[in-house]
Amino acid sequence: MRPPSFVALSALLVLAAVSCGQPTWDEAMQAGEAALQRGQYREAEQIFTAAVHKAEEFGRHDRRVAATFTPPAPTYNAQGKFVEAEPVYLEALKIYQEVHGENHLDVAATLNNLGVLHRKHGQFADAQRLLMRALAIKERLLGPDHLEVALAMSNLAALYQAQGDAEQAGELFQRALTVPTIPMWRRVSATMQARFAGSTGRRRRRRLKRGPARFESRRSRDGGRTKG
Repeated sequence: MRPPSFVALSALLVLAAVSCGQPTWDEAMQAGEAALQRGQYREAEQIFTAAVHKAEEFGRHDRRVAATFTPPAPTYNAQGKFVEAEPVYLEALKIYQEVHGENHLDVAATLNNLGVLHRKHGQFADAQRLLMRALAIKERLLGPDHLEVALAMSNLAALYQAQGDAEQAGELFQRALTVPTIPMWRRVSATMQARFAGSTGRRRRRRLKRGPARFESRRSRDGGRTKG
């Protein structure tokens, strides 16, 4: 990892370049993502803030403005700044809804991220409302047998698990595990199996171990950064 002083200097150089209009919006976003991946949350926050101003040159309601609002939220969340993270997601959601309407995957992804955020902070009623909306949109647009739908089910199941509702959590994890697998599914299978096992007890753990072959043969990816 680069020394913090070098990272901070890099962030300042990006900020200065953004303000002078030198880098493209894409370059600013890449710099912010790189800082985020390194765990340099303060620098990432500063770069994304500057990138928002860059994106606003395209028009306040341009999709790129919402896309720029989305990455800073994890930086706030990682620093325990729930108060700062929520309005960032809400602003992105507002723009996506104005640009796309209610029925769009960008809207679903942002609803999912908000739901996960509320879940992590114990606001279960709000989390359930948001996660159920995200799941409904994904099922409507993608059909029931898509990875994004399985991951939305997994996030909703994690909410039920956090509330101590093992029955509903287990049912949703089971449904998610039956979705036909596609590339990169193995990357999330271990996490989902662990959650499923934790929420359903030893008997269902044995059942899960008996039938992983079809599941293990496929791969999938984490959708929308939503991360739960």
